[in-house]
Amino acid sequence: MPDERALWICPNCGRTFANRNQSHTCQPLGKLPTHFAGKDEVVRETFDRVVEVVRLLGPFEILPEKSRIAFHTRMSFAAFVPRRHWLDGHVVLAERFESARFLRIETYSRHNILHAFRLYTPTEVDEEVKAWLTQAYAVGRQHHLNG
Repeated sequence: MPDERALWICPNCGRTFANRNQSHTCQPLGKLPTHFAGKDEVVRETFDRVVEVVRLLGPFEILPEKSRIAFHTRMSFAAFVPRRHWLDGHVVLAERFESARFLRIETYSRHNILHAFRLYTPTEVDEEVKAWLTQAYAVGRQHHLNG
C-alpha cells in the first residue's frame, strides 16, 4: 500500500514533496515548449510518447525546471533533457537493473538508483522502456517503502 501521507508544499515555489522542508532548488517552473526550442521535431515526438506511456500508470506532474523536465508524483521518478537530436533521460529505480541501453547507473541510496539512457525516436519507447517507467513510477509513489 502506498504512503499517502500529505505532501509538504514549499511556501516559496509551490512544489510538493514527500518530506517536510526537503532540500531543493527553489525556483519557479518554466514553460515546457522552451525546452524544445531549436530541437529536432522527433525529440518532442519522443518525449510525447514517453508522456503517453506514463499517463497510463496514474496521476503525475510534469515539472519543466530550468535544466530538466521532471516527472513527479510523491517524488520525482524520471527526468528528461531534450538535446538537439535526441532525448536524454533517467529513471529512479529501487534496485539496480542491468541493460546495455543504460549509459550510466548511479546509486544515491539503497533504494534510489538512477539509470540514465538516451532515446532518438518514439519507437524506442518499447516494452523495455515501458517497464523502466512502470518501476520508476512505483518508486515515485514510494511503493517500495511499504513492502
